[in-house]
Amino acid sequence: MTQPVSPPRDGADKAPPVSEPPAWRTLVFRADVRTLSLLGVLAALIVIGGATRPDEFLDTRNLQLVLTQASVIGVVTVGMTFVITSGGIDLSVGAIVALASVWATTVATQEYGFAGILFTAVIVGVGCGLVNGLLIAYGGMVPFIATLAMLASARGLALQITDGSTQVVTVDAILDLGERDAYVLGIPPLVLVFALVTIIGWLVLNRTTFGRRTVAVGGNAEAARLAGIDVRRQRLYLYLLSGLCCGIAAFLLIVLSGSGQNTNGNLYELDAIAAAIIGGTLLSGGRGTITGSVLGVLIFTTITNIFALNNLQSDVQQIAKGAIIVAAVLVQRRTASTT
Repeated sequence: MTQPVSPPRDGADKAPPVSEPPAWRTLVFRADVRTLSLLGVLAALIVIGGATRPDEFLDTRNLQLVLTQASVIGVVTVGMTFVITSGGIDLSVGAIVALASVWATTVATQEYGFAGILFTAVIVGVGCGLVNGLLIAYGGMVPFIATLAMLASARGLALQITDGSTQVVTVDAILDLGERDAYVLGIPPLVLVFALVTIIGWLVLNRTTFGRRTVAVGGNAEAARLAGIDVRRQRLYLYLLSGLCCGIAAFLLIVLSGSGQNTNGNLYELDAIAAAIIGGTLLSGGRGTITGSVLGVLIFTTITNIFALNNLQSDVQQIAKGAIIVAAVLVQRRTASTT
């Protein structure tokens, strides 16, 4: 006689549920992989530079030069990262740098010394950012069109101020910052400013309400508005921030070159956008990374230095940069399609 089989207890024969990893952990993992990949590319470039020009590339002065050159475009890129994260774009950053640098180096401005030059460069950058922000946030203009108009206007005004000539800086306090005697523990002052801007930018984007609002606006502006965020005001602040970074970069460029020229900042907009994109900032908005953008700047600056040391033509350099940008965008699209 068969014994009755008692029914299994609830859950006794069921496989334990498989828990999905939290979304934040997945994002952190992807960010780590992206950062490690960028560090790997930078390390490979350093190896290539050291192999092709060991005596020149690995020289301390050359490495200081690379970091110094990266500082100017790097400060611009920090501001650009915020704008792109919000779903916007700023094509006028190079022209704003040019306008701020020539306005700050006129004879009248230099009469006020170090403080006058610094104040003028910053206030001109912020003023241009204010115009961009008002046109976009409250004028309803598309960021591409508004900043393109600023690009043309700022370049034209810079040319008018200089009349096509170079304005040489005669203020000793400015010129002394570019000398080796001003280095702190072997680090140029421009690099220290870049590091400070990077740290502040990272903290603002990742640890403040302003940063969270920026990401929210870039991810879904309408949802952000319904959540109580003043989207127009946020966009205005972001273009003000971009203009501020351009003003700081203009001052650094004045220190680096000892002059103001209407050709300053040429193609900075492309370099800043490219550095932010390959760093992992989504061109469509909603995600940004200051760390990735800085690594992108270092990668591009190192490429430029290697090409210069090996006497390769600039057109080949631009082709290489273009290929890197295309590859970065394709990787972004593939990543977005799998999420």
